Amino acid sequence: MGLSKAALTFFSLLQLSACQVDYSQYVNPLIGSSGPFEGQAFGGGDIFVGGALPFGVAKVGIDTAEANLSEATLNGGYTPKGKVTAISMMHESGTGGSPKYGIIPQMPLTTIKHPVNLLDNRTYWQERVGDDTAQVGYFKTKFESGVTVELSGSRHAGIMQYSYPSGKQYVLVDVSHYLPDGLGGYSDQYYIGGEIHVESNRSQYTGYGTWIGGWNEGAPYTVYFCGEFEQAPDEAQTFRGRNTDPIRGFHTFSDQPIAQAILGNVSEASGPLNDRVGALFTWNGDSGSTVRSRVGISFISSEKACMFKNTEIPSWNLNTTVSAAVKEWNQDVFSKIKVPTDDSANRTNLVLLYSSLYFMHLMPSDRSGENPLWESSEPSWDDFYTAWDIFRCTVSLYHILQPVYYESMIRGLIDIWRFEGYMPDGRSGNYNGLVQGGSNADNILADAYVKGLRGAINWTDGYAAMKKDAEVLPYNTFSPNDETSSVKEGRGALFDWIPLGYVSADRTYRPVSRTVEYALNDFALSQVAKGEAPGDVQKYLKRSAGWQLIWAHNATSIDTSPKFTGFLAPKNADGRFNITDYNPALCGGCEWSDISYEATPFEYSFTIPHDLETLIQFMGGTASFERRLDYIFQPNTSQQNLGANGAGITTIMNIGNEPDFATPYHYNYINKQYKSVMRGRALANEFFHDADYGVPGNSDAGALNSWLIWQMLGMYPIVTQPVYLIESPWFNDINITVGANKTLRVTANGLGQDSYYVQSVKINGKDWNKNWFEHDDVMANGGTIEFNLGNKQTKWETGDVPPSPGHMVLPTSSNGYLNGTSK
Repeated sequence: MGLSKAALTFFSLLQLSACQVDYSQYVNPLIGSSGPFEGQAFGGGDIFVGGALPFGVAKVGIDTAEANLSEATLNGGYTPKGKVTAISMMHESGTGGSPKYGIIPQMPLTTIKHPVNLLDNRTYWQERVGDDTAQVGYFKTKFESGVTVELSGSRHAGIMQYSYPSGKQYVLVDVSHYLPDGLGGYSDQYYIGGEIHVESNRSQYTGYGTWIGGWNEGAPYTVYFCGEFEQAPDEAQTFRGRNTDPIRGFHTFSDQPIAQAILGNVSEASGPLNDRVGALFTWNGDSGSTVRSRVGISFISSEKACMFKNTEIPSWNLNTTVSAAVKEWNQDVFSKIKVPTDDSANRTNLVLLYSSLYFMHLMPSDRSGENPLWESSEPSWDDFYTAWDIFRCTVSLYHILQPVYYESMIRGLIDIWRFEGYMPDGRSGNYNGLVQGGSNADNILADAYVKGLRGAINWTDGYAAMKKDAEVLPYNTFSPNDETSSVKEGRGALFDWIPLGYVSADRTYRPVSRTVEYALNDFALSQVAKGEAPGDVQKYLKRSAGWQLIWAHNATSIDTSPKFTGFLAPKNADGRFNITDYNPALCGGCEWSDISYEATPFEYSFTIPHDLETLIQFMGGTASFERRLDYIFQPNTSQQNLGANGAGITTIMNIGNEPDFATPYHYNYINKQYKSVMRGRALANEFFHDADYGVPGNSDAGALNSWLIWQMLGMYPIVTQPVYLIESPWFNDINITVGANKTLRVTANGLGQDSYYVQSVKINGKDWNKNWFEHDDVMANGGTIEFNLGNKQTKWETGDVPPSPGHMVLPTSSNGYLNGTSK
């Protein structure tokens, strides 16, 4: 039974009242800006800080440089103490690895006298003084030179306001600027050419820049720009200088010092030698003044960039753009989850909730109408950085909170397959790459499909794109990350997976983690095949059990008490396990060339979401499974140093790494839900804070933030299944907009500081005896979940455990693989 008519009327009034709340006041855009070491970003969230809109192309913020290159993390541009090198228009957020973007810059200067060299930002970079100010749609900082910088952003444009001390005012535009990798190398990005033109009125400039590389080893991409100043400068000069960055395959002035910029013209182009170009704008006011600038960007043309600038930021009043950003964030994002904000509310929890919503909506980027590569009526999306990070629980939030955006994303993924041959696992700068594990766009499509998302998605093509991932080996990219197979797209180890049923340890890298991920990818295909290609269901269901072929039933844990037997383990192509001195709690560096990626085999041995039933059996049954699960949460059990991906974490269970996201909730599968609640709460309270060091590692395009949101809502999604595990909410009344215009109301009676264990549950007014529910119960058309909470750890559930729809036990030899039987 649903809500009564009177209750619905009351709730409608509550919604009307709640929509007046400015939820942006509860957003702290600096959460994740620092790591565990004071003043350093290393081990933190690697977040973007600045002006942006939900899924916007422009992300306007500062670029910084850090002194300690070995621990420099500049991926989002912002670091807490780094010196400012520019204010630029494009950034990623929360990503690890080498930087991408930091392009289309400006830099306010108070002098250009020696030792300033306009081609060397180390000669003019600026320390910041005082504390930065960051709010939704607004950022402010002050340089040691006395310049105060304020900025905001729209979808494809930004507005900057520079307040100068007395003396001349300069704004430098160095088209060749980008975020470098402090240590350089094959994953660095580089500028390879551009143009700049100053209009006759001196107040507007246009042009483009082209860059290559970055984390995803991307192909060249070009971004056009159109900048304008409110007041025409007294002087505007373009400049040109030789490019001395060593770029393989491109012309540079090798082994030469950085030259001085040659000033003088009103137009410059890089030419065949990839020269650096830019412009210097000068105002001669002596008493100090404010310079305002608007900049638009486009992947199509400078004319379109000018259009974005003029239409998206029509006013020179910075506050107008800030107010528009706050309005859009409130309307399109924050108001989708409404909780009480009165005096009795826990402000810290409000900040964690709405800040997390903010960060998970910064990426990917909606580039619809801005695809320079092909003409299509389909939407265009970029900056999937990466599907490996967001498939586990971020996209499930998109599904219920942002169904229009989410449908658009999926159409965009399929369109990339149409014109480039594969859907991306990672994509940035209009280029697929890198693939850390499986072809995880498959999981995203399957998750949407089983939950009924249809709309304008061409699911015939969607399944064809998934099947391409499953059947066609992509060409080897010979990346220094992994020279054994492609890291650009698809599944690079199909040469093992198809004939062997697993990824071998002697012919390729990351065999343990890739085997696990390929298994889930094929389960994803079996789910979509039920509706699109029924004849394929059993084939892919059998292949989804391939993880069992690398389960070493005699592998034993080392340096643990108690000992545990049975783990995923490296296996050679000839069928023999490679477990001499094997320790499943170690993975080398947990990097590209190791046996598993960003998590140990001990952790990956829990990551079989489609078949927990078999996993529990392989671990020795329910009691043994529970003991092993308990162990990985004990302090000082970790034997692996994961660096920035595990800074400050001493347990085997690492909530800073995506493979472990669902593990705390595995107690639901043995009907001990209270332990899931206990573990999830403990992790959230220990590692997520309203502080600069507020997330346990890279936020990974909001992946960590979305995990926290699910924790606060009192539920957790199981990817590729229409199933949600019931946990315990953090608010006594939560109103979630689902399916665009319907409402799921979650209430928690008896919630208190130590009173959060579930005593009983009702769904849509009916007593509920299972610790899980399905999408159609409340997510498709709304409904109610009523929790009765207390301080007693209660085994309240008496119904069936959550399903294992991929359950199948294979024979132990690979020769019997195709004879696996489904139960």
